[in-house]
Amino acid sequence: MQIPAQPRQIVTPTARYALALCALVQAVSLLDRQILAILAPAIKLDLGVGDAEMGLLYGTVFGLFYALFSLPLGRLADGWSRVKLLSISLAFWSGATAFGAAASGFGMLAASRLGVGVGEASSQPAGTSLLYDYWPKHRRGFVMAALSSAISLGIGGSLVIGGVAAAWWSAAYPGGTAPLGLKGWQFAFLVASAPGFVLSLFMWRLPEPERGAMDGIASPPDPAPFRASWNVFAAVLPGVSWLTMLRDKASGGAWRANLVIIAAIVGTMWALYRICSDFAPRPPLAFGPVSISPHALQWGVIGFGLIALVNMVQNMARNDPQAYRVMAKSPTLIMCMAVGSLQSVINYGMMGFNPSFLMRTYDLSAQDTALQFGLLSAASGIVGHLVWGILADWLQVRLPGRGRAWVSLFAMGVSPVMAIWVYHAADPTSFYLRFIPYSLILTGWLPPLYAIMFEQVLPRMRAVMGSVYLLSATITGLGIGPYLVGLISDGTGDLRFAMLSINLVGLPIVLMMVAIAGRAQRDELALMERAA
Repeated sequence: MQIPAQPRQIVTPTARYALALCALVQAVSLLDRQILAILAPAIKLDLGVGDAEMGLLYGTVFGLFYALFSLPLGRLADGWSRVKLLSISLAFWSGATAFGAAASGFGMLAASRLGVGVGEASSQPAGTSLLYDYWPKHRRGFVMAALSSAISLGIGGSLVIGGVAAAWWSAAYPGGTAPLGLKGWQFAFLVASAPGFVLSLFMWRLPEPERGAMDGIASPPDPAPFRASWNVFAAVLPGVSWLTMLRDKASGGAWRANLVIIAAIVGTMWALYRICSDFAPRPPLAFGPVSISPHALQWGVIGFGLIALVNMVQNMARNDPQAYRVMAKSPTLIMCMAVGSLQSVINYGMMGFNPSFLMRTYDLSAQDTALQFGLLSAASGIVGHLVWGILADWLQVRLPGRGRAWVSLFAMGVSPVMAIWVYHAADPTSFYLRFIPYSLILTGWLPPLYAIMFEQVLPRMRAVMGSVYLLSATITGLGIGPYLVGLISDGTGDLRFAMLSINLVGLPIVLMMVAIAGRAQRDELALMERAA
């Protein structure tokens, strides 16, 4: 067990620069991820797909690889240089975004989103771990608020850049006269990829901070981070994981648990595939010579991700029992992961179809939607995250363990009710006026919840804990949210109903947040005891 020393309290100029740089990485990550939302109508027209297929592209295809690779890359971030990992990853996913410009069918575009998912997998766990070693404990709510604001900047920027770039290119080259035959949405992918290449160079030159110094917890160097990262990947990959279990001489109980859980997941996914196919039948998708039902692809991917999560937890229990104890014995951490995953269903489901909702409901053009809604959502998100993050830190000092939790509870409890009011606006002006307070309140959940989660583990575990959470939140939120909205929209013909219906998960969120407020401080104080 690590021996606590004297935590550091100073915020250096390099720490502020690191925060700005990591925030920009987050913004570029969301820019490249979310640009699909504003380009969806044009892509649907050119590729001949529906809302459910766009939900697959936006959420499931991206989400599986984003979540799956976050596990080995999170482990690598806990042992190797985080600045180098972020720099390399940034260049990789920017190249994958640019590849989207060459897509002439669903399969190629899916391959592009797959690459973006792999590259972005390290951004959140490595970036958060890096900043927690630059900033003292009492300022970390602000750190998470800054990163959350960058998310809003990236989401808003994706709408503005994607919509304006696509509209400009289509106007400049009408009737198929564009160089290389590029459509407007393909050109937008090229524009979105450019900032990442530049930013990766700046990230490469950022100094790597001493791990654990800000918390006064010594973290010895990892002798073989790449081998450990590969072992994690092999251990979580369905099928290959059984070879790892054989190598580790897993107990008979572990084998039985693994096989029973996998059988339950496969059976559940098959049932969901049948239900969705009956509710909203869709034509098969072509991947070269292979065709597959979009519903089979959806639930196959979700099942794959859930099996990977089970494998990850079992592997951690065998090979890093300290990390397993620290995480598994913290009810607060488990509930925070569940809350964040359910809230992600709402957030990703709504975000993926907001532009389409505005264009269908109010007959707005893609360019008008991009400029109006993009700038508005970016501004309200940036302000909201910063205000709530600072307020959460202030309340945490005065109400230890409860201050941050009550902020998240308020935001996640009130916003689903407000959504009904916002999405029934009669005209775009009314929608925007209602969206401002809705967005300002909704943004309050993320900074304090993340601050609570990362305080529940040791510094050496922060990236891998972030990866476990990322897998859970991505599979449930990004993997199910957009697809579910698209499925209900295709089945009912009512996009508004589809978007509002997913807010029903707000009820279990509120119940768990009340429990978190009651025990977060207790579980945080027991951290060293769990690690012993």
